[in-house]
Amino acid sequence: MADLINSTGFLHGGDYNPDQWLKHPEILAQDYALMDQAHINTVTVGVFSWALLEPTEGSYNFAWLDYVFEKMNERHGHVILATPSGARPHWLSQTYPEVNRVDDHGQRHTHGFRHNHCYSSPVYREKVRQIDTALAKRYGNNPALIMWHISNEFSGACYCDLCQANWRSWLQRKYQTLAALNDAWCLSVWSGLYSDWSQVLPPSPLGETKVHGMDLDWKRFVTDMTIDFYDAEVAAVKAVTPELPCTTNFMAEASPQEGFTPLIGLDYAKFARHVDVVSWDSYPAWHNEHESIAETAMQTAYIHDQYWSLKQQPFLVMESTPSFVNWAQYNKPKQPGMHLLSSLQQIAHGSDSTLYFQIRQAWGNSEKYHGAVIGHDGSADNRVFQEVAQYGGQLEKLAAIKGATKKVRVAIVFDWDSNWALNRGGGFGRPTRLGLKTLQKHYAIFWQQDIACDIVPSTADLTRYDLVIAPMLYLMRPATMTKLQAYVAQGGTLVSSYFTGMVDEYDRVNLGGLPAPLRELFGIETRELDTLLPHEHYHVQYDQQTYATHDYDEVITATTATVLGTYQDNFYQGTPAVTVQATGAGYAYYLGARLDTEFLTEFYAPIIAKLKLANDFVTTPSEVVSCQTRYKNGQAYHFLMNFSTTPQTVELQRPSRNLLTDEAVGRTITLPKFGTAVLQA
Repeated sequence: MADLINSTGFLHGGDYNPDQWLKHPEILAQDYALMDQAHINTVTVGVFSWALLEPTEGSYNFAWLDYVFEKMNERHGHVILATPSGARPHWLSQTYPEVNRVDDHGQRHTHGFRHNHCYSSPVYREKVRQIDTALAKRYGNNPALIMWHISNEFSGACYCDLCQANWRSWLQRKYQTLAALNDAWCLSVWSGLYSDWSQVLPPSPLGETKVHGMDLDWKRFVTDMTIDFYDAEVAAVKAVTPELPCTTNFMAEASPQEGFTPLIGLDYAKFARHVDVVSWDSYPAWHNEHESIAETAMQTAYIHDQYWSLKQQPFLVMESTPSFVNWAQYNKPKQPGMHLLSSLQQIAHGSDSTLYFQIRQAWGNSEKYHGAVIGHDGSADNRVFQEVAQYGGQLEKLAAIKGATKKVRVAIVFDWDSNWALNRGGGFGRPTRLGLKTLQKHYAIFWQQDIACDIVPSTADLTRYDLVIAPMLYLMRPATMTKLQAYVAQGGTLVSSYFTGMVDEYDRVNLGGLPAPLRELFGIETRELDTLLPHEHYHVQYDQQTYATHDYDEVITATTATVLGTYQDNFYQGTPAVTVQATGAGYAYYLGARLDTEFLTEFYAPIIAKLKLANDFVTTPSEVVSCQTRYKNGQAYHFLMNFSTTPQTVELQRPSRNLLTDEAVGRTITLPKFGTAVLQA
């Protein structure tokens, strides 16, 4: 990573939009003075600037951008230069209507908003290539330029004739024949068989919405088309600047059901193979009324760890807010101290940056109340600016940690297409599938004990981990089953659950129950899955304790597995609920029921002890104080973070030095409300 990002120390700064203030030179002059006070060393520019960069077709205006590079070079700062394809100019939409997206109702959109373009359009691709090439030629050798930011927050799909043609070509490459497609999508159901490729249309409210295999393949296609568009932009800039890394910002989203999770519209595991550095936009809902601060912190940590895991290297936080967002129902500012705490959490989990949207708050339109380093008052005296400046000073003290790695022995398996299929399928409880939330409940057990976790796709190398947790892996390919068998046989410990291996890669049900490789691996046979109503609970006895089940109870039969927990009621009373099977040198556990955190804590305790996973720096972990560790040049750097509103005392196994205060720390340290420490031991 240190070689990819040519900078000393962490990147601190973010999206800067001087193009919004060109009629106010006094404000532009003030910006750089305030950046100095806030320890801002990096600006991301040009994200949505195409209309100013190319005001009319083929006529470029780079003067304002030249000035940004000039000022950043004077400050020995860095520029992340965006390609402007996320928001095209009006003249492009007007002159070439084909660049405007068509929605799933067949309506072509007019110019508006952003990310409203067709990825298939040859005209759009050519115009993007031209502006990207012009930017690369003008700034490619500028010493301030350290990275390309390709477009911005890719999302959405187009249903125009061009995209439909690409969709059919994609399917023809995958299936070769209509017979194979008809079979994969089970189109004998409801008389859906195709007799000509021209009949194959995307899923749409105007046509087909109930073919699950089609829906799954459409999501895969949209991912591939998005990546193809991204790759075309990368090719344009790397033709001129082959040495500069490229990224685009991945996203996360909050929902009432799932909480704060990675965005699932695109397969980021596949996308990550195409970026040089993973980056993402981090906007947790701190201080909400439905969960504790520690719960929000756990969910945010999960996403940080997932984006670390995609390339097993430091990532960038491309956007965050020093205060509040503007799109929620209730947009609360961060309380005093939360900015420093939440930003340091980014670094603790593997980010090499804290970048904001935005540096100066917009004057008008939809993001005018989004938080910023420089507020509408333009003052260095307000609390938000002062906290940003304080944090920027802290980052400079931690410069030596940039590029540091992590040591992780626990993996949680998440596949985008498995989650798509799980959410799309009929039957069971529609509001209670909660695949991502369930993974985070398992993750929380380890986060609360300061045990690092990776979040990996099923294609990842699992042999590096002592424990692999793969509950609800609903869609499973034969290669994944073989990999899990080999992992356990070679000494790994695997935990899986209900909703595992139910469908194949085409979202067709695996006939005969649990597939044979999984029956052998877990030593069980699955019989049926009982869907529980919201207030319906049954019980499992495990290790002489009784635990309530909720949402799902799977009825299973142990063939060769050892029964660890048994249902206590309902028609499956006395049957296995929790099992383990020794296979080769390892163990495969199966959880038939959805059980609460109290059970998971007790269940994982002996596994953690046996595998010696416990944190080796904190003596007694706390549910509200997180310890995360990064390693570099033989040194361990422990980040302690108090995600509570009361002081917390932490006992440590050895003395250290707090890099934020340059003070020696003995075997205990007390962190104030939202307090942090970075200890070198």
